[in-house]
Amino acid sequence: MSPSLNPIQACESFSAATTMAQKQQIFHQQRPFSSSPRSYSSISVRPISVRSRNGLLLLLLALFFLLGVFLPWPGSPLFQFPNRLSSSSSSLSPSRQSKWHDYTLAQAAKFVAKNGTVIVCAVSSPFLPFLNNWLISVSRQKHQEKVLVIAEDYATLYKVNEKWPGHAVLIPPALDSKTAYSFGSQGFFNFTARRPQHLLQVLELGYNVMYNDVDMVWLQDPFQYLEGSHDVYFTDDLPQIKPLNHSHDLPHPGRNGETYICSCMIYLRPTNGAKLLMKKWSEELQSQAWSESIRFKANDQPAFNLALNKTAHQVDLYLLSQAAFPTGGLYFKNKTWVKKTKGKHVIVHNNYIVGYNRKMKRFQEYGLWLVDDHALESPLGKLQ
Repeated sequence: MSPSLNPIQACESFSAATTMAQKQQIFHQQRPFSSSPRSYSSISVRPISVRSRNGLLLLLLALFFLLGVFLPWPGSPLFQFPNRLSSSSSSLSPSRQSKWHDYTLAQAAKFVAKNGTVIVCAVSSPFLPFLNNWLISVSRQKHQEKVLVIAEDYATLYKVNEKWPGHAVLIPPALDSKTAYSFGSQGFFNFTARRPQHLLQVLELGYNVMYNDVDMVWLQDPFQYLEGSHDVYFTDDLPQIKPLNHSHDLPHPGRNGETYICSCMIYLRPTNGAKLLMKKWSEELQSQAWSESIRFKANDQPAFNLALNKTAHQVDLYLLSQAAFPTGGLYFKNKTWVKKTKGKHVIVHNNYIVGYNRKMKRFQEYGLWLVDDHALESPLGKLQ
């Protein structure tokens, strides 16, 4: 059938073809019985009109055929599993893309917040597989509906909202969507330097906010470990073993005069103290320009520690349990400690390793790369 035919033309073509086929069939049926032209011409052959009962039936059959090809029925698998569509058939129309382009943080936070709490992560397009892996672990703890993905590029914004409408927002300007930034690079610094401002904006809207990097996996529900009503909760990034009943105060600075608190897992309440810390963190980042000579400090964590120490007397701080929230330098490198603290681990952080592929491989080796076998547990489903 020619692609240029519309449904009516197609039906008429189908009817004409049927009439011709009938004529040929009658011709071949009669010729064996008589070779006489008179015998053949005496048979009455009338084309089926579209206005006749049979013609109308054929027309309807042709129309149903066309609809079946170009518009699958609602009960087909294509409609049952919208997240499993191919990228070509599920791409967002320009009008729907425009809708998410104008989607604001206030709208997004209001949509996802549950019990006044939002779980935030920031993701660029190359790290969508890690986002999906993290989301599977969050979903297992029944907290996925609180998740708000801050997309750092439009590809991520459209992909997440295509699969999981309303759960991604982009706060301009957008970053390059094609590069998986390595720790210490200028791109990585630009990416992480936006974090305190994002978190401050959520706090200003009046929500509690938990921030996670997506190279993490939840093994238990972390909210049960947020004891009391402190302004800010955080974890220590040093691999040195602490007593199980260690202090929850901000650790004393080391020999270099610095603490080593991780900026990748933070819980904040919308208090003046938490907002003050975010503002100070942002100020410290603005005063810290990236350069090749300091590239292994070119991320947001040193500035976060400076801000913590400068505001400690004004902010109610709480250091989370090391056994529950271990750094990757401890969890992946001290098997004796892991065995001793088995059952106590809540969120595992895949840090102390540089490189996208190396992080993925380590997760795979420890049975924490969930995407390959459990993608359907994620709200995003399988990503193409």
